[in-house]
Amino acid sequence: MRNRWSMTLVGMLALTLLIAPGCVTNKKFDGSVEDADSRMVAVESAIEVNDKQIGDLKKDTDRRIDSAEDQANQALDVGNKAMSAAEAAAKAAQGKLIWKVTLTDDKVRFPFGRAELSSDAIAILDDLAQKIKTYGKALYVEVEGHTDNVGPETYNEDLAQMRAMAVRDYLNQNGGIPLHAMNTISLGESHPVADNSSGDGRAQNRRVVVRVLE
Repeated sequence: MRNRWSMTLVGMLALTLLIAPGCVTNKKFDGSVEDADSRMVAVESAIEVNDKQIGDLKKDTDRRIDSAEDQANQALDVGNKAMSAAEAAAKAAQGKLIWKVTLTDDKVRFPFGRAELSSDAIAILDDLAQKIKTYGKALYVEVEGHTDNVGPETYNEDLAQMRAMAVRDYLNQNGGIPLHAMNTISLGESHPVADNSSGDGRAQNRRVVVRVLE
């Protein structure tokens, strides 16, 4: 009887020893899986953060490129205007002045902030166009636009150009003067002929000067 009981105890002890390592192994395996999962989540989070940083960097780079392109275009526009003015000045220096007309007296000066031609200005331009067509030689017409100093400088440059173009277009469309024989220059507020501190002085500075050169 004792031998059987002893054998039974020995068998149970052996079975316990066999099962115990399996339990320990399973716990270690489960722990390894959980650790791997945690590391994977951490890696995925790091990838997401990196992707966001790359996206933000790309947006900032694109913005800087766009800004640089805008500045380059503005510089190019300024350079083109300066080149046109220089070319016109060179032609004027080489040519012989035949007539000079300034639209700036009480009847033909330009209204504030506008480029419309008055009826008196039109009459003067009609007379000038007739002289040019009957002169008998090829002539070159230079049209300068000017403004007072009210408003931003860039605005005045554009306004002066509009005034010069209004005169040029009238001479072309109504006076029959070809466009290739004319050039417009915007001098904005840079060449006043009167004091801009008074209303009368500013009105005199709002003008267009037409030079006819041989």
